[in-house]
Amino acid sequence: MSAPPVVDLPIEDERLAQDVANGLAAVEKLLRSSVESEDAFVTEASKHLIEAGGKRFRTLMVLLAAQFGDPSAPGVVPGAVVIELTHLGSLYHDDVMDEAPVRRGSPSANARWDNTVAILTGDYLFAQASDILADLGPELIRIQAQTFSRLVQGQIRETIGPRDGEDQVAHYLSVLADKTGSLIAASGRFGALLSGAPADVEERLSSACEAIGVAWQLGDDLLDVASSGAESGKTPGTDLREGIKTLPVLYVLASGESSRLTELLSGPVAEEDVDEALTLLRAHSGMARARAELDAWVDRARADISGLPDIPAKAAFLALCDYVVERSG
Repeated sequence: MSAPPVVDLPIEDERLAQDVANGLAAVEKLLRSSVESEDAFVTEASKHLIEAGGKRFRTLMVLLAAQFGDPSAPGVVPGAVVIELTHLGSLYHDDVMDEAPVRRGSPSANARWDNTVAILTGDYLFAQASDILADLGPELIRIQAQTFSRLVQGQIRETIGPRDGEDQVAHYLSVLADKTGSLIAASGRFGALLSGAPADVEERLSSACEAIGVAWQLGDDLLDVASSGAESGKTPGTDLREGIKTLPVLYVLASGESSRLTELLSGPVAEEDVDEALTLLRAHSGMARARAELDAWVDRARADISGLPDIPAKAAFLALCDYVVERSG
Protein backbone atom coordinates (compact mmCIF):
# COMPACT_ATOMS: atom_id res chain seq x y z
CA MET A 1 0.00 0.00 0.00
CA SER A 2 1.40 3.38 -0.95
CA ALA A 3 1.45 6.26 1.50
CA PRO A 4 -1.25 8.93 1.10
CA PRO A 5 -0.52 12.41 -0.26
CA VAL A 6 1.64 14.40 2.12
CA VAL A 7 2.98 17.91 2.33
CA ASP A 8 4.94 18.56 -0.86
CA LEU A 9 8.22 18.97 0.99
CA PRO A 10 11.35 18.30 -1.05
CA ILE A 11 13.86 16.31 1.02
CA GLU A 12 17.28 16.54 -0.55
CA ASP A 13 18.93 13.76 1.45
CA GLU A 14 18.05 10.47 -0.26
CA ARG A 15 18.35 8.32 2.85
CA LEU A 16 16.08 10.64 4.83
CA ALA A 17 13.57 10.77 1.99
CA GLN A 18 13.47 6.97 1.89
CA ASP A 19 13.19 6.71 5.68
CA VAL A 20 10.25 9.12 5.68
CA ALA A 21 8.55 7.31 2.79
CA ASN A 22 8.94 3.96 4.56
CA GLY A 23 7.67 5.46 7.80
CA LEU A 24 4.61 6.96 6.13
CA ALA A 25 3.75 3.62 4.56
CA ALA A 26 4.13 1.83 7.91
CA VAL A 27 1.96 4.42 9.67
CA GLU A 28 -0.70 4.13 6.99
CA LYS A 29 -0.82 0.34 7.34
CA LEU A 30 -1.14 0.44 11.14
CA LEU A 31 -3.58 3.37 11.00
CA ARG A 32 -6.00 1.38 8.88
CA SER A 33 -5.69 -1.84 10.86
CA SER A 34 -6.08 -0.01 14.18
CA VAL A 35 -9.67 1.04 13.42
CA GLU A 36 -10.89 -2.32 12.16
CA SER A 37 -13.72 -3.79 14.18
CA GLU A 38 -15.75 -6.99 14.18
CA ASP A 39 -18.64 -4.72 13.28
CA ALA A 40 -18.42 -3.91 9.58
CA PHE A 41 -20.25 -0.60 9.97
CA VAL A 42 -17.86 0.63 12.69
CA THR A 43 -14.94 -0.21 10.40
CA GLU A 44 -16.55 1.57 7.46
CA ALA A 45 -17.34 4.72 9.43
CA SER A 46 -13.90 4.75 11.06
CA LYS A 47 -12.08 4.44 7.74
CA HIS A 48 -14.22 7.13 6.13
CA LEU A 49 -11.80 10.00 6.72
CA ILE A 50 -8.69 7.83 6.49
CA GLU A 51 -9.64 6.85 2.95
CA ALA A 52 -10.51 10.45 2.09
CA GLY A 53 -6.77 11.18 2.22
CA GLY A 54 -5.12 14.15 3.85
CA LYS A 55 -1.60 15.50 4.16
CA ARG A 56 -0.55 13.34 7.13
CA PHE A 57 1.22 16.50 8.27
CA ARG A 58 1.43 15.40 11.90
CA THR A 59 2.82 12.00 10.90
CA LEU A 60 5.55 13.79 8.99
CA MET A 61 6.41 15.80 12.10
CA VAL A 62 6.73 12.62 14.20
CA LEU A 63 8.95 10.93 11.62
CA LEU A 64 11.24 13.93 11.12
CA ALA A 65 11.57 14.46 14.88
CA ALA A 66 12.46 10.80 15.34
CA GLN A 67 15.52 11.33 13.15
CA PHE A 68 17.20 13.07 16.08
CA GLY A 69 17.26 9.73 17.92
CA ASP A 70 16.75 6.23 16.55
CA PRO A 71 14.06 6.55 13.84
CA SER A 72 13.66 2.77 13.74
CA ALA A 73 12.75 2.56 17.44
CA PRO A 74 9.64 0.35 17.85
CA GLY A 75 7.42 3.06 19.34
CA VAL A 76 7.80 5.66 16.58
CA VAL A 77 5.21 4.30 14.14
CA PRO A 78 2.59 3.51 16.84
CA GLY A 79 3.17 6.99 18.30
CA ALA A 80 2.51 8.57 14.92
CA VAL A 81 -0.69 6.53 14.62
CA VAL A 82 -1.85 7.79 18.04
CA ILE A 83 -1.34 11.37 16.87
CA GLU A 84 -3.14 10.75 13.57
CA LEU A 85 -6.08 8.99 15.23
CA THR A 86 -6.43 11.89 17.68
CA HIS A 87 -6.45 14.35 14.81
CA LEU A 88 -8.96 12.33 12.79
CA GLY A 89 -11.25 11.87 15.80
CA SER A 90 -11.28 15.62 16.34
CA LEU A 91 -12.26 16.15 12.69
CA TYR A 92 -15.37 13.98 13.10
CA HIS A 93 -16.40 16.16 16.04
CA ASP A 94 -15.45 19.41 14.28
CA ASP A 95 -17.70 18.58 11.35
CA VAL A 96 -20.65 18.08 13.67
CA MET A 97 -20.04 21.40 15.43
CA ASP A 98 -19.53 23.21 12.13
CA GLU A 99 -22.38 21.36 10.37
CA ALA A 100 -19.86 20.76 7.58
CA PRO A 101 -21.23 18.87 4.56
CA VAL A 102 -17.80 18.09 3.05
CA ARG A 103 -14.43 17.00 4.42
CA ARG A 104 -11.39 16.38 2.20
CA GLY A 105 -13.52 16.49 -0.94
CA SER A 106 -15.93 13.81 0.27
CA PRO A 107 -19.20 13.97 2.20
CA SER A 108 -18.48 14.41 5.91
CA ALA A 109 -19.47 11.56 8.22
CA ASN A 110 -22.32 13.60 9.64
CA ALA A 111 -23.61 14.30 6.13
CA ARG A 112 -23.21 10.69 4.96
CA TRP A 113 -24.81 9.25 8.09
CA ASP A 114 -25.81 11.61 10.92
CA ASN A 115 -24.40 13.57 13.84
CA THR A 116 -24.71 10.69 16.28
CA VAL A 117 -22.68 8.35 14.09
CA ALA A 118 -20.03 11.03 13.54
CA ILE A 119 -19.69 11.79 17.26
CA LEU A 120 -19.49 8.13 18.25
CA THR A 121 -16.99 7.38 15.48
CA GLY A 122 -14.77 10.16 16.72
CA ASP A 123 -15.02 8.70 20.22
CA TYR A 124 -14.08 5.28 18.85
CA LEU A 125 -10.94 6.69 17.23
CA PHE A 126 -9.95 8.34 20.53
CA ALA A 127 -10.45 4.97 22.27
CA GLN A 128 -8.30 3.16 19.70
CA ALA A 129 -5.59 5.80 20.12
CA SER A 130 -5.67 5.26 23.89
CA ASP A 131 -5.34 1.51 23.44
CA ILE A 132 -2.15 1.94 21.40
CA LEU A 133 -0.88 4.63 23.76
CA ALA A 134 -1.16 2.32 26.77
CA ASP A 135 1.78 0.32 25.41
CA LEU A 136 3.98 3.40 25.00
CA GLY A 137 4.30 4.27 28.69
CA PRO A 138 2.96 6.72 31.28
CA GLU A 139 5.01 9.70 30.08
CA LEU A 140 3.44 9.53 26.61
CA ILE A 141 0.00 9.05 28.16
CA ARG A 142 0.47 12.20 30.24
CA ILE A 143 1.62 14.23 27.21
CA GLN A 144 -1.39 13.02 25.23
CA ALA A 145 -3.76 13.94 28.07
CA GLN A 146 -2.25 17.41 28.43
CA THR A 147 -2.39 17.90 24.67
CA PHE A 148 -6.01 16.80 24.46
CA SER A 149 -6.88 19.16 27.31
CA ARG A 150 -5.36 22.07 25.40
CA LEU A 151 -7.11 21.05 22.19
CA VAL A 152 -10.52 20.91 23.88
CA GLN A 153 -10.00 24.14 25.81
CA GLY A 154 -9.02 25.87 22.57
CA GLN A 155 -12.20 24.63 20.93
CA ILE A 156 -14.30 25.79 23.89
CA ARG A 157 -12.72 29.25 23.88
CA GLU A 158 -13.24 29.52 20.13
CA THR A 159 -16.89 28.56 20.58
CA ILE A 160 -17.68 31.08 23.32
CA GLY A 161 -15.45 33.83 21.91
CA PRO A 162 -13.26 36.38 23.72
CA ARG A 163 -14.23 37.63 27.15
CA ASP A 164 -15.41 41.21 27.60
CA GLY A 165 -12.43 43.48 27.19
CA GLU A 166 -10.15 40.69 25.91
CA ASP A 167 -8.08 41.56 22.85
CA GLN A 168 -9.65 39.65 19.95
CA VAL A 169 -6.36 39.14 18.09
CA ALA A 170 -4.62 37.77 21.19
CA HIS A 171 -7.60 35.51 21.84
CA TYR A 172 -7.55 34.23 18.27
CA LEU A 173 -3.83 33.43 18.34
CA SER A 174 -4.10 31.65 21.69
CA VAL A 175 -6.97 29.56 20.33
CA LEU A 176 -4.85 28.57 17.33
CA ALA A 177 -1.96 27.61 19.60
CA ASP A 178 -4.23 25.36 21.68
CA LYS A 179 -6.58 24.00 19.04
CA THR A 180 -4.03 23.48 16.24
CA GLY A 181 -0.53 24.02 17.57
CA SER A 182 -0.80 21.71 20.59
CA LEU A 183 -1.21 18.47 18.64
CA ILE A 184 1.54 19.38 16.19
CA ALA A 185 3.78 20.19 19.16
CA ALA A 186 2.94 16.76 20.57
CA SER A 187 3.91 15.24 17.22
CA GLY A 188 7.42 16.62 17.54
CA ARG A 189 7.62 15.60 21.20
CA PHE A 190 6.40 12.05 20.47
CA GLY A 191 8.96 11.59 17.70
CA ALA A 192 11.78 12.83 19.91
CA LEU A 193 10.79 10.84 23.02
CA LEU A 194 10.04 7.59 21.25
CA SER A 195 13.33 7.69 19.36
CA GLY A 196 15.36 8.46 22.47
CA ALA A 197 16.47 11.95 21.41
CA PRO A 198 18.07 14.17 24.10
CA ALA A 199 15.74 16.21 26.34
CA ASP A 200 16.92 19.58 24.98
CA VAL A 201 16.24 18.39 21.43
CA GLU A 202 12.77 17.24 22.48
CA GLU A 203 11.97 20.70 23.88
CA ARG A 204 13.22 22.48 20.77
CA LEU A 205 11.24 20.21 18.47
CA SER A 206 8.03 20.60 20.47
CA SER A 207 8.34 24.39 20.50
CA ALA A 208 9.25 24.58 16.80
CA CYS A 209 6.41 22.28 15.75
CA GLU A 210 3.84 24.31 17.69
CA ALA A 211 5.02 27.50 16.00
CA ILE A 212 4.90 25.79 12.60
CA GLY A 213 1.35 24.63 13.34
CA VAL A 214 0.14 28.13 14.19
CA ALA A 215 1.90 29.55 11.12
CA TRP A 216 0.29 26.89 8.94
CA GLN A 217 -3.18 27.90 10.11
CA LEU A 218 -2.39 31.57 9.57
CA GLY A 219 -1.33 30.62 6.05
CA ASP A 220 -4.78 29.08 5.54
CA ASP A 221 -6.29 32.40 6.68
CA LEU A 222 -4.29 34.26 4.04
CA LEU A 223 -5.00 31.69 1.32
CA ASP A 224 -8.74 32.02 1.87
CA VAL A 225 -8.41 35.66 0.86
CA ALA A 226 -5.43 35.89 -1.46
CA SER A 227 -5.53 32.77 -3.61
CA SER A 228 -7.55 31.82 -6.61
CA GLY A 229 -9.44 28.56 -6.47
CA ALA A 230 -7.06 27.07 -9.06
CA GLU A 231 -4.03 27.89 -6.90
CA SER A 232 -5.28 26.58 -3.57
CA GLY A 233 -7.85 23.96 -4.53
CA LYS A 234 -10.31 25.76 -2.26
CA THR A 235 -13.03 28.29 -2.94
CA PRO A 236 -11.73 31.77 -1.99
CA GLY A 237 -13.82 33.58 0.59
CA THR A 238 -15.17 30.45 2.28
CA ASP A 239 -14.44 31.87 5.75
CA LEU A 240 -16.06 35.19 4.77
CA ARG A 241 -19.24 33.43 3.67
CA GLU A 242 -19.40 31.58 6.98
CA GLY A 243 -18.72 34.69 9.04
CA ILE A 244 -15.48 33.25 10.45
CA LYS A 245 -13.29 36.09 11.68
CA THR A 246 -9.78 35.05 10.68
CA LEU A 247 -6.70 37.17 11.46
CA PRO A 248 -6.89 39.56 8.47
CA VAL A 249 -10.55 40.22 9.24
CA LEU A 250 -9.80 40.82 12.92
CA TYR A 251 -7.15 43.38 12.00
CA VAL A 252 -9.66 45.21 9.80
CA LEU A 253 -12.29 45.25 12.53
CA ALA A 254 -9.74 46.32 15.16
CA SER A 255 -8.72 49.31 13.06
CA GLY A 256 -11.89 51.16 14.01
CA GLU A 257 -12.40 52.26 10.43
CA SER A 258 -15.85 53.15 9.22
CA SER A 259 -15.73 51.77 5.72
CA ARG A 260 -17.52 49.59 3.23
CA LEU A 261 -15.12 46.74 4.08
CA THR A 262 -15.88 46.99 7.80
CA GLU A 263 -19.58 46.91 6.99
CA LEU A 264 -19.16 43.81 4.84
CA LEU A 265 -17.06 41.97 7.44
CA SER A 266 -19.39 42.65 10.38
CA GLY A 267 -21.08 39.28 9.77
CA PRO A 268 -21.30 36.51 7.17
CA VAL A 269 -20.70 38.02 3.73
CA ALA A 270 -23.58 37.53 1.29
CA GLU A 271 -22.66 35.61 -1.84
CA GLU A 272 -23.24 38.61 -4.07
CA ASP A 273 -20.79 40.66 -1.97
CA VAL A 274 -17.96 38.11 -1.68
CA ASP A 275 -15.97 39.32 -4.70
CA GLU A 276 -16.14 42.93 -3.50
CA ALA A 277 -15.12 41.94 0.03
CA LEU A 278 -12.18 39.91 -1.27
CA THR A 279 -10.98 42.78 -3.47
CA LEU A 280 -11.14 45.29 -0.61
CA LEU A 281 -9.58 42.91 1.91
CA ARG A 282 -6.68 42.02 -0.39
CA ALA A 283 -5.78 45.71 -0.59
CA HIS A 284 -6.13 46.37 3.16
CA SER A 285 -3.19 46.62 5.54
CA GLY A 286 -4.76 43.84 7.61
CA MET A 287 -3.40 41.36 5.09
CA ALA A 288 0.14 42.65 5.51
CA ARG A 289 -0.19 42.56 9.30
CA ALA A 290 -1.47 38.97 9.18
CA ARG A 291 1.43 38.00 6.92
CA ALA A 292 3.86 39.63 9.35
CA GLU A 293 2.33 37.60 12.20
CA LEU A 294 2.81 34.40 10.19
CA ASP A 295 6.43 35.36 9.54
CA ALA A 296 6.97 35.96 13.26
CA TRP A 297 5.75 32.45 14.13
CA VAL A 298 7.96 30.94 11.44
CA ASP A 299 10.91 32.90 12.82
CA ARG A 300 10.20 31.39 16.25
CA ALA A 301 10.32 27.94 14.72
CA ARG A 302 13.56 28.68 12.88
CA ALA A 303 15.17 29.94 16.09
CA ASP A 304 14.38 26.63 17.83
CA ILE A 305 15.48 24.57 14.85
CA SER A 306 18.77 26.44 14.56
CA GLY A 307 19.92 24.89 17.84
CA LEU A 308 19.28 21.31 16.71
CA PRO A 309 22.07 18.89 15.70
CA ASP A 310 23.22 19.41 12.13
CA ILE A 311 21.66 16.38 10.45
CA PRO A 312 19.49 16.14 7.29
CA ALA A 313 16.28 16.31 9.33
CA LYS A 314 17.28 19.78 10.53
CA ALA A 315 17.50 20.95 6.91
CA ALA A 316 14.10 19.33 6.27
CA PHE A 317 12.53 21.26 9.15
CA LEU A 318 14.03 24.52 7.84
CA ALA A 319 12.70 23.68 4.37
CA LEU A 320 9.28 23.16 5.95
CA CYS A 321 9.49 26.65 7.45
CA ASP A 322 10.20 28.04 3.99
CA TYR A 323 7.31 26.04 2.59
CA VAL A 324 4.85 27.42 5.16
CA VAL A 325 5.80 30.96 4.13
CA GLU A 326 5.77 30.26 0.39
CA ARG A 327 2.40 28.46 0.34
CA SER A 328 0.72 31.51 1.87
CA GLY A 329 1.73 33.56 -1.17
